[in-house]
Amino acid sequence: MTIDKSQIRNAATVIVIRDRHENPRILMGQRGAKAVFMPNKFVFPGGALDAGDADIPLATPLPATCRARLAEDTDDTLADALAVAGIRELWEETGLILGQKGTWQGTPPADWETFAARGFIPHAAPMQFVFRALTPPGRPRRFDARFFLVDAEDIVTDLDDFDAACDELSHLQWIALSDARSFDMPFITEVVLAEVEARAKELDPPSSVPFFKNNDEESLFLRLRGQPMPE
Repeated sequence: MTIDKSQIRNAATVIVIRDRHENPRILMGQRGAKAVFMPNKFVFPGGALDAGDADIPLATPLPATCRARLAEDTDDTLADALAVAGIRELWEETGLILGQKGTWQGTPPADWETFAARGFIPHAAPMQFVFRALTPPGRPRRFDARFFLVDAEDIVTDLDDFDAACDELSHLQWIALSDARSFDMPFITEVVLAEVEARAKELDPPSSVPFFKNNDEESLFLRLRGQPMPE
């Protein structure tokens, strides 16, 4: 039976890389044993888009190259909302802020109150779109996830202070890329890790982005090369 596409939720994941030129490390945490999706697995911070993400202002836009890749094979109006979702999930799950100093216009939504109280507006310019994956059919939850790579130097808060994090991820830690595969992680996370390793010292957004597309008929490994954004 074909699964209704409405059951597939758009999602954003942020991979923060630290000391990329010397001893690259990435930030990961462990999902709870009772989690419906990927229990006990080590993952990157991330989650599904919220309805209000499209209404959140960005201090800076995504790189044009990334916006073009994000627009391919999807709703081309999602790019900003995906960036916002990634920044929000990073803040909620780790307590780290990817933002620029600024004042919000009006009252920020509840999800953003503590972020805004620190004097920051979400900052998308450092985000590089590096991978996209659609959860295979038959899973309890399905996501169309976009993975963004961010350099730790663009985080404005203490990289080792996770006190503001919610309890969705435990054992938050910086893991050396060379050691990451010794942790219990989902298959797709291992695939994404290979892409991160290949790009660890690359500062520019990729010219094409891998897309692991699992539809109801077959699994395809595609490359997103971008399409013009609407005027």
